[in-house]
Amino acid sequence: MRKVILGLAISLDSFIEGPNGEYDWCFTDQDYGLNEFYKRVDSVFIGRKSYEMSYGLEDGGDFGLPKMKEYVFSNTLQQVKDGTTLVSGDIKAAVEKIKQEKGKDIWLFGGGSLTASLMNLGLVDELWLSVHPILLGEGKPLFQGLKDRTHLKLIDTKVYETGLVSLKYVLA
Repeated sequence: MRKVILGLAISLDSFIEGPNGEYDWCFTDQDYGLNEFYKRVDSVFIGRKSYEMSYGLEDGGDFGLPKMKEYVFSNTLQQVKDGTTLVSGDIKAAVEKIKQEKGKDIWLFGGGSLTASLMNLGLVDELWLSVHPILLGEGKPLFQGLKDRTHLKLIDTKVYETGLVSLKYVLA
């Protein structure tokens, strides 16, 4: 079965974006394991806000990511760009079905509401957090609205010379 992997950058004080939605604090000076990660996934889950902010742009808005099957989760959007699948309604059933399909693992790219929903439904299998050595002070926290305590098992770490720390967990 395919796995859903939450993979994203986070500040040391647990924010995924700054107070104005900015992510200019994220390191882009080297690979930080992304190319290896891209070999592992062939699909991406995106929440409505992240899609509208980035992916839904007319120019593609793909952050230079490799081509992946895109799933946008929204109960308000009526349409998405060609080649993208809109998921609404019973997301638990939809994600369980997608996880059963043939393919590589699935990247849970964003945002915070979708992450909380999938975590609360027990649909996230792994977390890959790239912890940046910065304190933003305020912004959008990664985990908000979680209903239950979630135990994790650390499976890998890597420390980069820039101070970025890569942490990989599976749900225990």
